[in-house]
Amino acid sequence: MDALAGLPRQTVHLSFDPGPYRMAMGLVATDPAELIELDEHYTIEMAERRRLLAARHGDVFAALPGSEAARREVLDVLAELLPRRFPAWFDRAGAVLHNRLTDERWDLGDLPHDPLEVAGRLVQEDLCLLRLAPEGPVLDAAVLCFPSRWSLAEKLGQRLAMIHTRVPFYADRLAKPVDRLMPNLRDGKLVVRLNWGMTDDPALYAESRKFRRELNPDVTTQNAGAKLWLRVERQTLRLLPQSGAVLFGIRTHLYTVDRLAADRQVAADLAAAVRGLPPEMALYKSIPPFRDALLAYLDTKAT
Repeated sequence: MDALAGLPRQTVHLSFDPGPYRMAMGLVATDPAELIELDEHYTIEMAERRRLLAARHGDVFAALPGSEAARREVLDVLAELLPRRFPAWFDRAGAVLHNRLTDERWDLGDLPHDPLEVAGRLVQEDLCLLRLAPEGPVLDAAVLCFPSRWSLAEKLGQRLAMIHTRVPFYADRLAKPVDRLMPNLRDGKLVVRLNWGMTDDPALYAESRKFRRELNPDVTTQNAGAKLWLRVERQTLRLLPQSGAVLFGIRTHLYTVDRLAADRQVAADLAAAVRGLPPEMALYKSIPPFRDALLAYLDTKAT
């Protein structure tokens, strides 16, 4: 389609800081219209999302009873935002939303899938719904096609603090600030944070486990640039005023290390960030299997 030619280039989010690791929320307030990123990978990623929703529906979509209003509100938000923010690719006539990129038409009054699933068939982001409970935010529903090594079925219905129980330093440094943040989000506001990791697997649906130690012999100093990827999550938080839930969006980006290392300073900064990770965080991110090869490669590019 001609519309595909006009899609923006993928944004490169350099989400790491050189030097010693510091766990922080790192939230930045931004224009609410920036809730969704759309780029050149849309067609490929949406095809993969459709495949996963067909072949592994129970793994990538789940919802608890009581979240119906919030699930519908997510779709209503996108059905208003997408034609306004991206008029070249989405238009709406009455109850019908037309996606020109896929040539799909969705009758918002007669949906073939759950509203949250339809929302997940429109955008590259994964969409999670957090219910604000007295004991802390609870994961009530999600369309999660590109998880970074976690299981939706295992985490559904859990508080955020429990979901992150194996994340080093989270309980001591982030659990309380995050729980305090959620009820203080305001209608019409959007906050964004970035989270990064390294991987030797380019699959967006990342099943490989965390805490890997075993060496990957296929990654060497010579080929690390092509065999490794920086995996970045652009995470967004937005209050849904009608239901009172919080929409947690996750847009996953993959960048080959050689693409990043073409800039000497970026190569040096990434090497410093990897070296600055505490051992327990590096293990959580499964970096040990290729750490030495990665650093040797980056050092050659940084000089």
